[in-house]
Amino acid sequence: MSKISHSLMFKIEVLAAYKNIDCSLKEFCTRYKISVKTLYRWINHFERFGESGLEPSTSWKKYSKVLKESAVKDYLTGNFSFNEIVLKYGISSDSVLRKWINKYNSHRVLKDTSEGRTSSMIKGRKTTWDERIQIALDCLGNGKDYQVTAETYGVSYQQVYQWVKKYDEGGEEALKDKRGRKKEEVELTPEEKIKLQMKKLERENERLRAENLFLKKLEEIERRRR
Repeated sequence: MSKISHSLMFKIEVLAAYKNIDCSLKEFCTRYKISVKTLYRWINHFERFGESGLEPSTSWKKYSKVLKESAVKDYLTGNFSFNEIVLKYGISSDSVLRKWINKYNSHRVLKDTSEGRTSSMIKGRKTTWDERIQIALDCLGNGKDYQVTAETYGVSYQQVYQWVKKYDEGGEEALKDKRGRKKEEVELTPEEKIKLQMKKLERENERLRAENLFLKKLEEIERRRR
């Protein structure tokens, strides 16, 4: 899969035209051959970081241990939203902050981001089924920002893209490692079948929550535009 790369000037041109939109959102995006999610992602990045937020990410952004802890503690006070903390500390995305919070709540140590690490150095790695599901859900929740998700979880862009695609097409079962034989559903006991169905429902609810969260973000941006 080849990733479409848009220049900084093209993104600025699209956002400038969006301010004076004279057609439906779908027609506007078709005109510029981009998706609605891509448009809103550019708007969100521009509102957070200005023109620099529209530039392609070619390096791994470094964060100090102190900054990570401060951002997490601010969130845990309940006085700030995800978006407010991301803006306050210049964090690249909600996903990055969410990862720090999960690590902090799991009593793991937050460390300085390693220097010199670039996105080109992030190669594929082995993952568990649960990890692949969580990564796919997180990517759906941030509007399919594959690059940010890949950087957040330390996996490759290609892996994230494939997992999201499989999840969209076949749900969590499509993300299973098929190399080892697992019990077929007909072989399961009644209790195992109930547990399997409950887990499927839980995962589906997680997917819906992730997609609803992103839709709420889009609605918020649209309200501000009006």
